[in-house]
Amino acid sequence: MAREGHKYIFVLGGVMSGVGKGVVTSSIGLLLQQKGYPVNLVKIDPYLNVDAGTMNPTEHGEVFVLTSGLETDQDMGNYERFLGRDLGNEDYMTSGMVYQAVIERERALGYGGKCVETIPHVRDEIIARIEKAADHNGSRMSVVEIGGTVGDFQNALYIDAARVLKMRYPDDVLFVMVSYLPTPGTLGEMKTKPTQTAVRELNSYGVQPDFLIARAPRPLDEKRKEKLAVSVNVRKEHIISAPDIDSIYEAPLNFERDKLGEAILESLRMPEKRKASLAAWAKFVKSATNDKAPEVKVAIVGKYFDTGDFVLSDAYLSVIEAIKFSAAKLGKRAKITWINSKDIEKDPKRVNDLARYDGIIVPGGFGETGIEGKLAAIRYAREHRIPYFGLCYGMQLMVIEYARNVLGLKGAHTTEIKKNADEPIVDVMLAQKKHLADNKYGGTMRLGAYPAYLKKGTIARAAYKAEMVQERHRHRYEINNAYVERLEAAGLVFSGTSPDKSLMEIAELEKSAHPFMLGTQFHPELQARPLAPHPLFTAFIEAAAARAKSERA
Repeated sequence: MAREGHKYIFVLGGVMSGVGKGVVTSSIGLLLQQKGYPVNLVKIDPYLNVDAGTMNPTEHGEVFVLTSGLETDQDMGNYERFLGRDLGNEDYMTSGMVYQAVIERERALGYGGKCVETIPHVRDEIIARIEKAADHNGSRMSVVEIGGTVGDFQNALYIDAARVLKMRYPDDVLFVMVSYLPTPGTLGEMKTKPTQTAVRELNSYGVQPDFLIARAPRPLDEKRKEKLAVSVNVRKEHIISAPDIDSIYEAPLNFERDKLGEAILESLRMPEKRKASLAAWAKFVKSATNDKAPEVKVAIVGKYFDTGDFVLSDAYLSVIEAIKFSAAKLGKRAKITWINSKDIEKDPKRVNDLARYDGIIVPGGFGETGIEGKLAAIRYAREHRIPYFGLCYGMQLMVIEYARNVLGLKGAHTTEIKKNADEPIVDVMLAQKKHLADNKYGGTMRLGAYPAYLKKGTIARAAYKAEMVQERHRHRYEINNAYVERLEAAGLVFSGTSPDKSLMEIAELEKSAHPFMLGTQFHPELQARPLAPHPLFTAFIEAAAARAKSERA
């Protein structure tokens, strides 16, 4: 149930997808939070998937796992990074979740025998979830991003739910449209017509935008602002220019200069409690965008890159951001290169190209494709003392490579790929076997935050400066304990374990054997923040920077 006077800001997209609704939502949240208001952010995905866990990363981008274990859209990662705090299950919604809840309630006679329909029952479930998120967070304002683009059949019901909230609480609801203004190369003039059409489409739902965020390659001029103000009925001062920027983290600084936060509060009849203090944020952005900072060359060796003729870096978005945060903290500039492990498989000599990099990362992933290319890259990093960081699958493959080429177990493999492996170094967790047998894949992995205890005198312990940490997981397979003793005798150190020592959480080599060779079963990138970089990423970049310095000397 909505609390009296709670404010709702809905962010919608016009013209095309991918124009930055998530960044706008995150930025508004940060500005309002810095102005003294408790705020919560909600992402609505119109997909019928119950969560993002079963979506193909080359089509949808990475799966961002919350502390609770809920698998969500990558925009939730942006929300956490901008706000600097964890989000909960109530802050994410899919059509699958909504319909599942309605159907389950109907099966339990929760509607008292009524004929259950899309309007009002499904729409009311959406409204109830938006209000529940506000109640759960104890916030004063909710910023709700409706996925997709105005005109999509899938998100029409969510726009209607927002319309109903506006009808109920006319002074407490605002609409922000993020729209794209193209500049066709043959014309050389920025065109407003697509945005005018998008606003008219939104009007057909009974909704009028209060603010227009004008995305374009370059800043919006006064003439276009005036034209848009007249044609779409949005005040000129509420049309905010959002040109392309070098870093998404510049967005809140630009919006603050345009007084977006102040204008939103004024429109909602809310006093500005304090001027937004973005000094620490501005310092981070300055460091992150410093082109003169010493360069650290990082290779990410993975397989979720190619989609047609394009490279999709979104599959590893949190990894990229975590690298940037730690590089900025150390006053370095990370230059990231994508290396498709399938290319190394096709031409094994290409592994020698890794010599030019200061650090190598093998991120998470699933399946057989590109695995031998990853193993070749890991072996090269180990033998040539190039700092290496393995994330989830990257740790499992690091241990397999060590077992094959140091321990001499040539049949070392993971049962995920080779069910009857001679040496099952990585095996399915006992709790997961029934899920796989029953074809239960969605939401059944080891998900969310779990504790890990760190050994003294290790790289991990030195980086964290703590004995126990909590990190987020997303996996079904684990290091087979039957091999742990032999691996440790051969020099591999399991520096992080579950409290009962049954699960190996971190593997590393001693510094005397390698400057930085470390893998984690969890995903540290999910907890990296602009103002609080992850300690393991920082330790990795530090080692890579030391290599870069020695190579240049």
